Amino acid sequence: MSFLDHTPRPRRKPSLTPMIDVVFLLLVFFMLASRFGADEVLPLPLASSQGGSAYAGPPRLVDVGPEGLTLNGRETTAEALAERLGALTERPSDTIILRGRDGAPLQRVVDVASALRAAGFTNLVLVE
Repeated sequence: MSFLDHTPRPRRKPSLTPMIDVVFLLLVFFMLASRFGADEVLPLPLASSQGGSAYAGPPRLVDVGPEGLTLNGRETTAEALAERLGALTERPSDTIILRGRDGAPLQRVVDVASALRAAGFTNLVLVE
């Protein structure tokens, strides 16, 4: 074979094996990184102007901030919230209004609502 020989060489087909390996590794990664299972549902109705029962009793407005809680405008702690609300309610089914304030994360509102449900309060309403 000489240096100036221009005989065409047969073209090689590209191998798909490395691409298949990468796709398989991505599939395994996303399967392991995903969460499977049922998400917990927190029954928390939104307040609306129509329908629902009339509000009765003293005010029970819980403002949930990024760092703190207020009950009717007064600072409180998460531990004392249920006790202070108990003094304002006649029965556990009395309406308690939750309001997220100052960019509070949703998880913080959910945590407060879960703590109140664990304390026995059953009628929580979320307002915007």
